[in-house]
Amino acid sequence: MKLFLILGAINGFLAVALGAFGAHGLEGKIPEKYIKTWQTGVTYQMFHAGGLFVIAFLIDKLGNIGQLTAAGWLFFIGIILFSGSLYVLSVTQISVLGAITPLGGLSFLGGWLLIGYIAIRHL
Repeated sequence: MKLFLILGAINGFLAVALGAFGAHGLEGKIPEKYIKTWQTGVTYQMFHAGGLFVIAFLIDKLGNIGQLTAAGWLFFIGIILFSGSLYVLSVTQISVLGAITPLGGLSFLGGWLLIGYIAIRHL
């Protein structure tokens, strides 16, 4: 539980910091299209930072169910692959990096499916 609380807090902090950097530090330095791409990364990072908190609280309530731990790791991997690839794509404008983003999206989807499964099975 503690690990996912810490990962949620770190990613929430980073989402706020990176959002501010994108809005103020990148403005006028990269095309508007890539500012929006950066913001998409920030948005998904923040949503899934919240998801990590939910997972931590579910572990506290239900115990350390393997699917909950897997969902937490899928969210964390999704943040790295999805948001991380969008951040790098935004500043480098190397479009092939966009091929990594869907892998992060699949990680997010897998995490949400596991949470749904746990809700049906254990709540």
